[in-house]
Amino acid sequence: MLFAAGIFFIILGIGLWFILGAAFGRQAKLTGSGGVVSIIRSLLGGGSLLLGLIMAFMAMVVIIQPGEVGVQILFGSALPNVLREGFHIVNPFVRVVKMNVRTQQYTMSVATEEGEMNGDDSIDALTSDGLTVKLDVTVWYHLNPGDAVKVYRIFGPDYVSVVVRPIIRTAIRDAASRYNAVSIYSGKREEFILTTKSLMDVGVTDKGITIERVLLRNVALPPKVTDAIEEKLKAEQEAQKMEYVLQRERQEAERKRVEAQGIADAQKIINQTLSTPYLQYLYLTSLQKMAESQNTTFLITPYDQNLLPLVNLR
Repeated sequence: MLFAAGIFFIILGIGLWFILGAAFGRQAKLTGSGGVVSIIRSLLGGGSLLLGLIMAFMAMVVIIQPGEVGVQILFGSALPNVLREGFHIVNPFVRVVKMNVRTQQYTMSVATEEGEMNGDDSIDALTSDGLTVKLDVTVWYHLNPGDAVKVYRIFGPDYVSVVVRPIIRTAIRDAASRYNAVSIYSGKREEFILTTKSLMDVGVTDKGITIERVLLRNVALPPKVTDAIEEKLKAEQEAQKMEYVLQRERQEAERKRVEAQGIADAQKIINQTLSTPYLQYLYLTSLQKMAESQNTTFLITPYDQNLLPLVNLR
């Protein structure tokens, strides 16, 4: 379109140049206004010609930005050469379709407006134990630059909805059928992701697309399975709590046993070392301390003839 407009202005400029020259040239010589006519011819004819040349040149210039490639369409046919990033001069009749070759993501989520489609776009997958789980998934992928022409020719510019989305959903459902619901939820989550990635790689073979990574964002189990898992976790927590209580009681019993043994050993040593003179010394020392006390106290203690307190010694 731009090239056609440029050709139009080129023809218009040439036409104006000759038409104005033929129409006003003789009159300008007679009246002496040749300079004015020359200026008008330059402005109208030359301006149109220059504008046409600029537009025609711009129609042949294509700039491909980083992360893009250009597919050339000439009269309804895709040319085999892919335009890489940078400055290019192409056939003015070529239409260039730019395609993204950066890493892109495709998200299917239960959350509204979070994925590529509005509403609940999560994947309902049937597991090996006959349960249905809802999976939120994000897949990183990119278009292979060298295969851009083939992808455009076979699938068109909307290859994501034609190829990527169906392959993702099919691979996830196939992978889910090989695992039970609890394994996908926890036990074999990483293995499930690797299996899904392998199935996607097979699905995009020879399609010009590379799957980089699969992210399993969320797994929603059926309510009855969720309740069973919660009950199991609760029972495990109760068992751990009881084991802790029993361990604490064992430690307390061991502490009391050691304490009692220590007291018994101490009493045995004391009984073996007590003597009559030592008891008299302790008795008299205690009386002396009481007598020196600032409080007025009368202390009457039973004692025998040897000034020993009446205690039962064995």
